[in-house]
Amino acid sequence: MEERRKAKRMPLRLKLKISELYKQDNVKIENINAPIEVVNISKIGIGFKSESVLPVGYYFNAAINFGGKETIHTVVKIIRSQPMDDRVTMYGCEFVGMAEILSYLFDEYGLKLLEEGVQI
Repeated sequence: MEERRKAKRMPLRLKLKISELYKQDNVKIENINAPIEVVNISKIGIGFKSESVLPVGYYFNAAINFGGKETIHTVVKIIRSQPMDDRVTMYGCEFVGMAEILSYLFDEYGLKLLEEGVQI
């Protein structure tokens, strides 16, 4: 099967909490407090799972740290959801407006994983 992804997914275990979602037309959902578990990341976006039901097409702010000094502050758009079971849904998201210069952080993280023997 031909790989269609624009960037390699790398495993990442990170827990975040979404406090609000918004759309470009000033629609806002506040006080969500939805815990999410990020399971993979790429230069294009993240995959996460949650017990909360989150709407596709909405955005949230995220601060992502790979374990080093630098943290990426970015906007994330939910582009797809897929139920995993009765309680958990897997979400696919893309980064919006992330500066290309930050791509070196993903490269460094990928090298770190390879050094640790993690298959990416």
